[in-house]
Amino acid sequence: MANSLATYLWSHRKRNRLLTKEWAKSWLKRIHLLSHFWSQLVVVSRLRNSGAQIGELAFIGKKANIQGCLSKLSIGKETFVGEANLAVHDELRIGNRVCINDGAKLLTASHDVNALDWKSISSPIIVEDYVWIATDAIVLPGVTIGSGSVVGAGAVIAKDVAPNSIVVGNPARTLTNQRASELDYSPVSHIALFRAWLS
Repeated sequence: MANSLATYLWSHRKRNRLLTKEWAKSWLKRIHLLSHFWSQLVVVSRLRNSGAQIGELAFIGKKANIQGCLSKLSIGKETFVGEANLAVHDELRIGNRVCINDGAKLLTASHDVNALDWKSISSPIIVEDYVWIATDAIVLPGVTIGSGSVVGAGAVIAKDVAPNSIVVGNPARTLTNQRASELDYSPVSHIALFRAWLS
């Protein structure tokens, strides 16, 4: 991971003319953000060493709470996971260029309220490409969120979400307007660590 991230940033870095004002500013930013680079390496390395699959340039906040069977977790390339809570008791597959904001909760397990022994039950969560899960949203076990969808802040998602839908509320309801079907952006391009090198 250290080599691949460092190699990517180095080979794709913005190159300013040597010893110009822009060159000095870009290198000052890069040096200033070195601690963020190392903390990102630690977070991603810990997840990978526990069996998670993490895509290239995925960014995971150092205060993200990711617990459970990490070999069942996959996070696609250029995906942003903020200070979210991911409970990985079943497959949790997060696609490419997804944004999961702070406070969001993805829960792959619960308890059977009808079982005498209150047994644990689990179901996969699939989050397809270009999904945006906003602050404090909750995604319950067994849900698939279709590509390009937006889950509004504080929404509670108990059923599948169709591609390019915008869902809000508790319980979540689908708004009549839909998101564009042709999306081409990277949530991590807004992160200072990557902007210092790539823009």
